[in-house]
Amino acid sequence: MTGLIEGLPDAVALRCLARVPFYLHPKLEIVSHSWRAAIRSPELFRARQEIGSTEELLCVCAFDPENLWQMYDPLRDLWITLPVLPSKVRHLAHFGVVSTGGKLFVLGGGSEDVDPLTGDQDGSFATNEVWSYDPVVRRWAQHASMILPRAMFACCVLEGKIIVAGGFTSCRKSISQAEMYDHEKDVWIPIPDLHCTHNSACTGLVIGGKVHVLHKGLSKVQVLDNVCSGWTVEDYGWLQGPMAVVQGALYVMSHGLIFKQEKEVRKVVTSSSEFRRRIGFAMTGVRDEIYVIGGVIGPDRFNWDIKPMSDVDILTVGGDRPTWRQAAPMTMCRGTIFGCTQLRI
Repeated sequence: MTGLIEGLPDAVALRCLARVPFYLHPKLEIVSHSWRAAIRSPELFRARQEIGSTEELLCVCAFDPENLWQMYDPLRDLWITLPVLPSKVRHLAHFGVVSTGGKLFVLGGGSEDVDPLTGDQDGSFATNEVWSYDPVVRRWAQHASMILPRAMFACCVLEGKIIVAGGFTSCRKSISQAEMYDHEKDVWIPIPDLHCTHNSACTGLVIGGKVHVLHKGLSKVQVLDNVCSGWTVEDYGWLQGPMAVVQGALYVMSHGLIFKQEKEVRKVVTSSSEFRRRIGFAMTGVRDEIYVIGGVIGPDRFNWDIKPMSDVDILTVGGDRPTWRQAAPMTMCRGTIFGCTQLRI
């Protein structure tokens, strides 16, 4: 990586390249071998952090096409397609997805082709696979497997470590075990178990620096402040429905409305009635906005067709008057969203 820009020291030239948006990196690579080496170097991404040019991208995987991920650039309203996830599991679903250390991590899950009641078809109800996508080298890599295979589980990042808890190891066996992953050491260790599994799928959110595990249909929340103290059980009486954390606050879509939820107190933010017929979508927070992505328009009594969606709707909640707008639709992915998370690069 020498002679990047004529007349400039390489250290200075690297900081110049670090200001170029991520979506243009493939074009920079064709300039020269030295530029390609620079673009694919960890030093470039460290320089991006130092000069404050990091970007928040949104990573999304849907039912169609199989095991394909796309990244959305909110500043430029465009989609970037990643290489196909090389898992042997067909139509991987019910997995955990987070980002840490500048990489996208996809953990566990099982095949969408498996019958949830019998485990029939390809037999991959739950795996312990761990994959990461590195945007520096633009490749998927496999890592140390989780201690237990699991699907439909809570997955979060707490202080740079990945926490997984609960879920199912088979179609009839729910688990309370929890684990923590150190991506720098590529090691999993057990942490205190959940108090109960409720024999249901669960999801995880980080609010106020604490992991919150929520079970479908239940108001009780299991909370992890740190791995040494273990889990506590709280009953906040939160509404049921799709959730997103925006600037540390919890928002819930329920009964055709968006609510801002603070412990037991909630207030109406705006209407979401246009999503009543839309199911299987992702709802997530980016900066001061809520994104509603993909899903399907389900059948009703007048129309039995199912319409896969690639739409992206955005609600800005940071101002005095919340407003909806549409973003560029996904260019490849469509239908039920299997995974969605932010990635800072």
